[in-house]
Amino acid sequence: MTMDRKAEEAVGQRRYLALWFPFLPIDRLRIARPDLWSGQGDGPAVVVEQVRGAMRLATLDADALALGLTPGMTLADARAREPDLRVFDADPHVDQDWLERLCDGCARYTPIAALDSPFGLILDITGCAHLWDGEELLAREAADRLERHGMRVRHALAGTAEGAHALCRFPVGAAADEDAALRRLPVEALRLEEESALALRRAGLRTVGDLAARPAAVLASRFGEEAVDALQSLLGLGRRPLAPRRQRPAIRIERRFAEPMGSTAFALKTLEEMTAEAGERLSERGQGGRRFEAVFFRSDGLAFPLRVETSLPVRDAPSIMRLVQERIDALSDPLDPGFGFDMLRLTVPQAEPMAPTQLALEGGEARKQESVAALVDRLSIRAGRTRIQRLEPRDSHIPEQAQLALPAVDERAPVNWPQRQEKGDPPMRPIHLFDPPQPIEVIAEVPDGPPHRFRWRRASHEVTRYEGPERIAPEWWKAKDGALEGESTGLTRDYYRIEDARGRRYWIFRHGLYGTETQHPVWYIHGLFA
Repeated sequence: MTMDRKAEEAVGQRRYLALWFPFLPIDRLRIARPDLWSGQGDGPAVVVEQVRGAMRLATLDADALALGLTPGMTLADARAREPDLRVFDADPHVDQDWLERLCDGCARYTPIAALDSPFGLILDITGCAHLWDGEELLAREAADRLERHGMRVRHALAGTAEGAHALCRFPVGAAADEDAALRRLPVEALRLEEESALALRRAGLRTVGDLAARPAAVLASRFGEEAVDALQSLLGLGRRPLAPRRQRPAIRIERRFAEPMGSTAFALKTLEEMTAEAGERLSERGQGGRRFEAVFFRSDGLAFPLRVETSLPVRDAPSIMRLVQERIDALSDPLDPGFGFDMLRLTVPQAEPMAPTQLALEGGEARKQESVAALVDRLSIRAGRTRIQRLEPRDSHIPEQAQLALPAVDERAPVNWPQRQEKGDPPMRPIHLFDPPQPIEVIAEVPDGPPHRFRWRRASHEVTRYEGPERIAPEWWKAKDGALEGESTGLTRDYYRIEDARGRRYWIFRHGLYGTETQHPVWYIHGLFA
C-alpha cells in the first residue's frame, strides 16, 4: 500500500462532531443574566451592535426569525415591524469567553476540542465513541446536556471537520449516505468569500455536487485554488489540521462521580489526592511540573478552569495546593458548584527535568532558591503573572533596549550579565531609567560641550562634576531603533554622568551631533543614580 493510500484511509477513519449554538448571545443572557429579562415583556429578542453609526441586528432568536427579521437589519426597521421587540447590546468578548467555557466543558467527551467561530465547536471523537455506545449516542448526550441547561444547539457528524461544520449549519434532510448529503450542500457551505459564492451560482454551480463533477483544474483556473481546496477538504480528499483549544498534556488525571458533587471543599480534597498522584508520576519520570491546570466540570455543561504556574519545576502536592488556594482566593467570582461537579480533571501541560535537591554541608536541605521561587509564585498569582517581573539582558547597546522585563514565573536558565567595568568602580548605568527620556534645558559653554547647568521639572541644577561623553550611535541597520518619539531615524547620543551641587547624580545625553546631524541638539535626562 502506498503512502498516499494510507493517508487517504487515515482521513476517512476520523470522525468529527460539530456543535453549533445559533442563539448563543441570547441563550447566554438568559442563563447568566436573568435580571435583564425582567420587565422586557414577552416579545422576540434580538442582540444589536453598532455598524457604521447605525444600530443593526446581530443575533435573533427563533421568534424574531419567524417574524421575518434578518441579521443586518437596522433596529429602527425591526421596531417598526415588531414594537414589542426585546433588545440587548452585543458583547462579543463575553460571548467568546462563554464559548470557550463550553469548549472546555466538552473536554469530557474528547481531549481534542476546537473553537469553530462563529458560535460553534468541533470535536474530534475518533476513538471516543465506544465509551457512549456509538457516535450517535455521544452526540445526543452532548446535545441533551447543553439543552437541559438552556443552550439551544444543533449537531452533525462527518468524516471531516469541514463536513461536520457544513452539515450542522446547512441541514439537507434525509440522504442515502454521508457523501450524498455533502454533495447536496449549497456552495455557501464551502465558506468562500461572498463574491466567490455569487460567481459560482451565476455559473450554474449551486451545490457541492455540481462542483465535484467538474475537473479541479477547470475550477482552479476560473474560481481560484481556494475553491478547490475547500471542496477537497469538505469531501475528505484533503485534510486541514484541527487546532484544538488545549494541547495534549504530559500528565492527565480524571475523577468522575456517579452523582454531582455540590461541595467545593470536597472537590478540593479530591483535587489534592489527584495532585499527589500527579506528583508520583512526575517523580517516576524525574520531572517536575511548571504549569498545572485543574478543570471543574459542572453538570450543566460549563467548566471552571484553574491554572497555576511555577518558576521552578515542582511536584510537591501541598505546595501546588497552596498555589491553587491562592488562585481561588484571587477569583472575582467564587468557585460555584451550581448543580454540582460531576467530573474533575488535573493536567500538567508543561513538565521539565527536575534534578535531586542538593543538601547543605551543615545538614538540612538548601531551600533558599526554592523559597524565593515559592514567594514569586504566590505574588504572581495574587497580583497577576505580568505584575511580578524579572530583567533579562538583550543583545543591544541602546540603553532602553539592553534588557527586557519578563514575567518572573517564566524562569529560564540564568544569564551572565556582561562585566564592562572593574570591581569597585562607580556604576556606568543608573538604577532607574525614564521611559521615555524627559527633555531638559541645558546651558553649555559650546554647543557640543559638557553641561554646566540644566533645568528639570521647574528646578535649576548646577553641575559640579561630570564624566563623559559616552557616545552611543543608533543601530543603523534598524532605521527606527534608537529614535525618540516623532523621529523617523535615530540620532547619535552623547551621555554624561553628572553630579549637581547637592550631590545628586543624573544620567543625561545630548541627542544629535552638532553641525552634522542637527543644528539644535536637544538634551534629555534618561536616568537617576542611587
